[in-house]
Amino acid sequence: MGKHLDVPLFFVEYWVYIMTVLRLILGDQLSHTLSSLADVDKDKDIIVMCEVWDEATYVKHHKKKIAFIFSAMRHFALELTEKGYEVQYTKLDDDENAGSFCGEIKRAIQKHKASKIVVTEASEYRVLQDMLTWQDGFGLPVDIRSDDRFLCTHEEFNAWAGGRKQMRMEYFYREMRRKYNILLDGDKPEGGSWNYDSENRKPPKEGLVVPDPYTSNVNQITQDCIELVEDKFGDHFGDVRPFYFAVTRDQALHALDKFITERLTNFGDYQDAMVQGEPWMYHSHLSFYINCGLLSPIECALRAEEAYYDDQAPLNAVEGFIRQIVGWREYVRGIYWLKMPEYAKQNALEATRKLPTLYWGEATHMNCLSQCVQETKENAYAHHIQRLMVLGNFALIAGLHPDEVNEWFLIVYADAFEWVELPNVTGMILFADGGILGSKPYAASGAYINRMSNYCKGCRYSVAKKNGPDACPFNYLYWDFMIRNETTLRGNQRLSMVYRNLDRMDEDKVTAVKDDTRRFFKALENGDIV
Repeated sequence: MGKHLDVPLFFVEYWVYIMTVLRLILGDQLSHTLSSLADVDKDKDIIVMCEVWDEATYVKHHKKKIAFIFSAMRHFALELTEKGYEVQYTKLDDDENAGSFCGEIKRAIQKHKASKIVVTEASEYRVLQDMLTWQDGFGLPVDIRSDDRFLCTHEEFNAWAGGRKQMRMEYFYREMRRKYNILLDGDKPEGGSWNYDSENRKPPKEGLVVPDPYTSNVNQITQDCIELVEDKFGDHFGDVRPFYFAVTRDQALHALDKFITERLTNFGDYQDAMVQGEPWMYHSHLSFYINCGLLSPIECALRAEEAYYDDQAPLNAVEGFIRQIVGWREYVRGIYWLKMPEYAKQNALEATRKLPTLYWGEATHMNCLSQCVQETKENAYAHHIQRLMVLGNFALIAGLHPDEVNEWFLIVYADAFEWVELPNVTGMILFADGGILGSKPYAASGAYINRMSNYCKGCRYSVAKKNGPDACPFNYLYWDFMIRNETTLRGNQRLSMVYRNLDRMDEDKVTAVKDDTRRFFKALENGDIV
């Protein structure tokens, strides 16, 4: 024992030096159960969190998105400090802020004489590639740990995908249900069916009462973030005020409770419905909090399952919600990591058109697009059918370039990180991957929008007219899309009926479609209001 007490002081200092560990937490890793925190030593380790200019501006994120992430980060850092962890937190406007992850890590290494870096793997490909250079760049061991907040590992997904001619979410989803024993009756799906999507397509009806969405109180931390965004990001798209997102885990849990008790019952029936002036409908609005780590996907799925077994919500609603989280969310993440980086370059339909200014709020006579863009500007949110069948549908049938559309979706939504945004846009919305993610392009005419919304009632165009200057542009753009992509799409079995209908069109009808489309695109290119 005495020999240990006689160890020279310089050796003790050296031992402290070699054991100092930096643990970096990113803005979408705000979970106390994060793998990089699993074995943290409160006496020696330094938790590093930083708001950096590179991440805030690699695309010009929506103002509300930046305020949300920064506020959630600051609240999370405060929680860690209150738990006794030593946190080095750098705010965006701190004088010494290096502006990048690498710069901030280098500064922390020098300040704390660190000997090791521990981090949970980044959710985005470009950031992970940066992480993989840190060990050589900093000359320190870097422990990059798996992100076990996701329900399917990279290895599990790759094994599932291996050898399949086609990957389809439905079959992956069933495997995830079995893995987590969710909504199962023995080894069978609850209710006898794996999927109740056919029951979840009701159009909106008069008299729907939509509950108020969750809103949080703005404290001083959030107010500081709002003012920072107004000062530093004034030229970014979107409204930062009013601000209502949850920014702590407790608040996010409250938002989850509010969804389960007030919205889940009607979520299934009306999840595809769109109503003017009702941006939130019966959706959960939990993707903000799941994607940044304040909620875990499994706890959300299990809460919904519990609601079903407690007779608080019908099976079609509960299964539909669970499918989005346990199935679709994990599936798009698996596709992303399986196919990157080549996936980001996909353009199977050779779309070339630039993103029209109407996506940034410029005037348009198309009421559906105007409503969805305005709500996106105000809320940094639009529900999945608005994204897919209005904003995305127009991008698809108008032939907008995937790069332009991907950047827009990544910018404008507060739940958008590339791992989830890119497959949804490139694969689901634009069919730019040629069918890797989904089996057909989700193109639709104005009839779909009219059926699933009340947008058409307030539109200058007539959804009943198929051609001419007063016709709904979705009508003729839909057929022009099928005509100009016929070589690629005709062989798709799910479009066989569409092409049979096209074959029955007379020459005058086809000419009218092409003429209307040319007129529309010329007006768009001239900067006219369309």
